Amino acid sequence: MPLFVLLGRDGARGVELRKLHRDAHLQNLKRLADDGRVVFAGPLRDSEGLPRGSVVVFAAPDLDEARRLAAADPYTREGVFESVEVFETLQVFPEPG
Repeated sequence: MPLFVLLGRDGARGVELRKLHRDAHLQNLKRLADDGRVVFAGPLRDSEGLPRGSVVVFAAPDLDEARRLAAADPYTREGVFESVEVFETLQVFPEPG
């Protein structure tokens, strides 16, 4: 299954809204991880350690489904992310097993 990268950039209220929607966001990621679809997920942090966005590397059948999954994430739906980009990617290192 192809891999995709979600890059979500927080809006001005990102830190505040993350606190409200973090549990739902993590439950969504756990559901995808339990299906074996999440390769990596974590926050993008600024020089002070505050979250300013997120990166999620995940598997999906195609770009349309990857965009649908990104749009369904609570951080997207609830306005934590000011912008969301989804790109297809290839795992080069470490070599897939």
